[in-house]
Amino acid sequence: MTSNQPSCFTTFSADVSADVLSSTLPEKFTFPFYYQPHPLCLLAAKELQQHLMTQSDWYHNFGLSDDPALIIGKMFGVLLVKNRDGELGYLSAFSGKLADQNHLPKFVPPVFDMLACDSFFHHEQHVIKQLTAQFDAILHDTAYQVAKDNFADTQARCLAEIEQKRLRVVANRAKRKALRDNATVESNIAEPPSAEPDGAVHDALLKTLAAQSIEDKLEFTQDKKDLLSTIALAKSTLDQFEQKIQSLKKQRKTLSAQLQQRLFEQYQFLNALGDEKSLAAIFSDTVMRTPPAGAGECAAPKLLHYAYSHNLAPIAMAEFWWGASPKSQVRKHMQFYPACIGKCQPILNHMLEGIMVEENQLLKNAADDEQIEIIYQDDEMLIINKPAQLLSVPGKHINDSVYSRIKAMLPHATGSLIVHRLDMSTSGLMVIALSTAAHKVLQKQFISRQVSKRYMALIDGILTDEDGVITLPLAGDFYDRPRQCVCEKTGKPAHTTWQVIERRHKTLQTKVFLHPRTGRTHQLRVHCAHERGLNMPIVGDDLYGTRARRLHLHAQYLGLFHPVSNQWLEFTCEPDF
Repeated sequence: MTSNQPSCFTTFSADVSADVLSSTLPEKFTFPFYYQPHPLCLLAAKELQQHLMTQSDWYHNFGLSDDPALIIGKMFGVLLVKNRDGELGYLSAFSGKLADQNHLPKFVPPVFDMLACDSFFHHEQHVIKQLTAQFDAILHDTAYQVAKDNFADTQARCLAEIEQKRLRVVANRAKRKALRDNATVESNIAEPPSAEPDGAVHDALLKTLAAQSIEDKLEFTQDKKDLLSTIALAKSTLDQFEQKIQSLKKQRKTLSAQLQQRLFEQYQFLNALGDEKSLAAIFSDTVMRTPPAGAGECAAPKLLHYAYSHNLAPIAMAEFWWGASPKSQVRKHMQFYPACIGKCQPILNHMLEGIMVEENQLLKNAADDEQIEIIYQDDEMLIINKPAQLLSVPGKHINDSVYSRIKAMLPHATGSLIVHRLDMSTSGLMVIALSTAAHKVLQKQFISRQVSKRYMALIDGILTDEDGVITLPLAGDFYDRPRQCVCEKTGKPAHTTWQVIERRHKTLQTKVFLHPRTGRTHQLRVHCAHERGLNMPIVGDDLYGTRARRLHLHAQYLGLFHPVSNQWLEFTCEPDF
């Protein structure tokens, strides 16, 4: 590295310089959300990985051979760049913090360092911590606990006493009613009205009972008022503490929001045109409005911002995971991954303005030349073999799909046609309803799980067991759609049984049957790839594994009742792998 180069600019090792010089540079910059790493990025990543294995300047528990507690794997990125002299090199970055630090030798710094000594963050965070300390002090104050307990006890006791007194009033009222009813009956069977003494006694009794009723009501009203006053007194003592707590909470919330907004404004991202845009401004135009936690701290924005700030021309980029996988996500050690959609896409959309970027391959119709094979057809339904890469229904950018093709093929078919879906990347058997009535019957079978389904998959690894069950609950990854994650709290139940068909030891792959009892998005893909599932991704899985010619997942068997005859029908279709 020459003395006039930015400190994070790394030239390739001398022993591979000939390979670097002979490599063909890409004409366009990497599309960061779906890519195959350029050979030079692979080379840079290899050198960075060697550095991670050999450096001794800092320590971080990646979970590779350390204590299993507090393991934090990390996403790293490399950015292939040219300096003003045309010299080729690369930049390195990590997402978030590494070894509890923002600054480490060889790696680019954060776009904004909130942990810097002179940062306003420390002072304002200190004020917020003081409010939290005051809040905690009240919560642990003996007087507060006594006031809480006294209020709870007083309220329970007084309400119970009020109820007892109310029941006593009710009982007295019932007694008086019985006396009135009895006196009225006796009066009706007595001598004629000329017997004035008996009438006078009856009237006197009614007056006495009426007076008792009034006395009961007044006494109950006063007692209730006194007991409620006792409760209110206990509540007022507690309220003195609660008001302080709510005031501190409000102050803390306001200061935290102000601090967060100030931080969002401090993160200013450059693009190739030299334009700066804050994190707050970038996300103001998105559906989220507010930047999610950690936005701007990922490797990709840090790399590009450093390159623009130091007059380095970005050429290509790649990001890889290093360390153990998070419990909720699928991350494989040393595997390359695209930038995340939720946190990085709005930022990178701005930062990549002004440079030529590769086309988004996800917007191309990869199934344009593929044909739908009809396995079975009658007046009520079709059974088809859907090719891989063909959508089940029209997408946001691609209209070509099973639905559009069947609609064109059978224009007189009525109803919604599509009864169930297969992922675009998955091939195999699908049932198509050709009438509204058939659609209703068939869909009901899927909802009630009367339909029998079996998939065939080729997974990347050798399974030692013969069969098993996977029950990992799944939820959408809010910040990285369409990826799914495992979540015990919010995930929906997902159940898959599996069975080994064949072990291919030469290629270190296993062919398996997969039986999904539930139909969650990407269920089979996640259950295969996740470390608590098979821990072996399906071959060709571009989300949870490594991209290949195709995703080796095929709906091989389908069993259902005919929507009109109610006859049980079974269909099989073998995959091309």
